Amino acid sequence: MTHQSRRALRSNALRERALRHAPGGVQSNVRFGGPRAYIERAKGAWMWDVDGKDYIDYLLGQGPNFLGHAPDPVLEAVERACRGGLLYGGQHLLEVEAAEAICAAIGWADMVRFGVSGTESVQAALRLARGATGRTKVIRFEGHYHGWLDNVLLAYKGGRWGPASDGQVASHLDDFILLPWNDADAVAEALAQHSDEVAAIIMEPMMINAGTIEPLPGYLERVRELCTDNGVVLIFDEVISGFRLALGGAAERFGVTPDLATYGKAMAGGWPVSALAGRADLMERFGTGQVNHSGTFNGSVMAMAATTATIGLLRSEPPYQAIDEHGTALMAGIRDLGAKHGLDLHVQGLPMAFHVSFGTEDATDYRTIRRLDLARYEKLAAALIQHGIWVASRGVWYVSAAHGPKELDQTLTRIDRALKDWR
Repeated sequence: MTHQSRRALRSNALRERALRHAPGGVQSNVRFGGPRAYIERAKGAWMWDVDGKDYIDYLLGQGPNFLGHAPDPVLEAVERACRGGLLYGGQHLLEVEAAEAICAAIGWADMVRFGVSGTESVQAALRLARGATGRTKVIRFEGHYHGWLDNVLLAYKGGRWGPASDGQVASHLDDFILLPWNDADAVAEALAQHSDEVAAIIMEPMMINAGTIEPLPGYLERVRELCTDNGVVLIFDEVISGFRLALGGAAERFGVTPDLATYGKAMAGGWPVSALAGRADLMERFGTGQVNHSGTFNGSVMAMAATTATIGLLRSEPPYQAIDEHGTALMAGIRDLGAKHGLDLHVQGLPMAFHVSFGTEDATDYRTIRRLDLARYEKLAAALIQHGIWVASRGVWYVSAAHGPKELDQTLTRIDRALKDWR
């Protein structure tokens, strides 16, 4: 038995137990094919598995741990709040404070409704846009992720886009018009043909989930103008970008204001909560009952305490400059190490969220990201994890407020060793 296999004894045993009662041994299909280590604890930018191995974390729980793992002020706020109860089936002070904090932080929105997951807040946004316009169709974009439900989950198979899963009802996708992203002329053409049918345009304002691709100059502005001219609701899916790219998310960073936006991940220090924010004239349709939005766990005490504490920290102790410095240095370091080892490592994106693959061409949409060698990077990601760097196999790297000089030095040292061994 190798030293590595001896160290993985407890993780292997836990996997065998998990396979008996959890399909595939996981609780989310996103984790298929991922590392088989079982995490025991995490703090700051570090995680430790049950076999005692440590990892510098650049996956951050798929993004939510923007403050780092287990931030003390958030944990303390949730603990204090929970001592008074968890769910009331009625209103409470913390949900008022959380709504005020969200609207003040993002700046442009008048009202907010809380949910539990980004997937459900996206559904609320689509329903609200259709209720407000009386139209049914929605324009969306290749490679953008808006949740796992039947009417939004897509996959590219056999040269075409369609349902991603067995059991998915293909007809539920019929009301969507799918376009390449970063092509404003394609949006204009689609609206010229279908403007009286289109209720909304939904997009990741920065395409982070598949490639961390920024909008081209003028693209968001043109789409905003087209929506206004055609009475179409512009929805930014900021579940990933919100509070990460700036306190006000992508809307602040790129200077374009949507009509509605969904948030999650970075807004609550790792707590499961989401939000739909928007203009009062749209959001008030929930308040009148014209458009239904329900949920037993919406506005739970724990979620509202975590949200309020996290937004408070982001405002009182902004981490954005430090994250920018760490991410910039890390991106440069990865490029330098690739060159050192004779590998065409491709790095693009922003310091707080960037993408690593193999190739030379900068991607501008899903079609160009597919021209990079993503399969080769997936193999490298497995080697990085073996060397104690926790990353996603699809190439996205997230930087948190807890990453500092120690983590940067250790990360580059471990990448250097991983590249040497992997080659």
